[in-house]
Amino acid sequence: MYNTDIPNREELPSTAKLIRSTIIAAIVALVLLVTVVMPAEYALDPTGAGRLLGLTEMGEIKEQLAEEAAADEAAQMVAVQSPAEQMAPEVTEPVVAEAVEEPARSSEAEVAPAEPEPAPEPEIAEPKWQDEVRVVLTPGEGTEFKLTMEEGAVARFSWVSEGGPINFDTHGDGGGQSISYEKGRGVPEDEGELEAAFTGNHGWFFRNRNDNDITLVLRTGGDYGQLKKML
Repeated sequence: MYNTDIPNREELPSTAKLIRSTIIAAIVALVLLVTVVMPAEYALDPTGAGRLLGLTEMGEIKEQLAEEAAADEAAQMVAVQSPAEQMAPEVTEPVVAEAVEEPARSSEAEVAPAEPEPAPEPEIAEPKWQDEVRVVLTPGEGTEFKLTMEEGAVARFSWVSEGGPINFDTHGDGGGQSISYEKGRGVPEDEGELEAAFTGNHGWFFRNRNDNDITLVLRTGGDYGQLKKML
């Protein structure tokens, strides 16, 4: 049986080398934590490297999924109020109106002046859309669309979920910045304007939480470069 030789004291690393190796390992771990782990897991990108590597968007999606799961769990835990606890509708006594004597009419008929006909209301032209997309989402599936916009630019939008309501998150990112404009759960449709808080990509993340397929129709117009499908 071969026994491994015990190394000499001279062959062992010195205390200074061990300390230096430990410091280098700690620095490498810290760099990986800031540039890779934090953007990918928590959507935190203090250096901007995660956005360049595409890791920050991965972290944002994970955060959205976690928020949706927590909201669904909280909704299931809400107790349904029993019919016995519901307040009985308040019964109001009928009010008997007193008869009011009409004043005696004049023997001579008074001719009321003819009222002018109201002017017809002007027709409001429907907005013209630059882009329209239609996508089918299976149960649990998500998708993301974004507009390339300059700071202060305003885009019009209108979307509808055919087949059931949908969860959405309106947000933006660019230049190391990120923002969440609005979130909604179980919304069948929405329309309005989106003003870019900074130059970058601004748009919507949608997820189908129904038990059946739904069809999402998104229409956009206004001041933006292009409509991109991110996911």
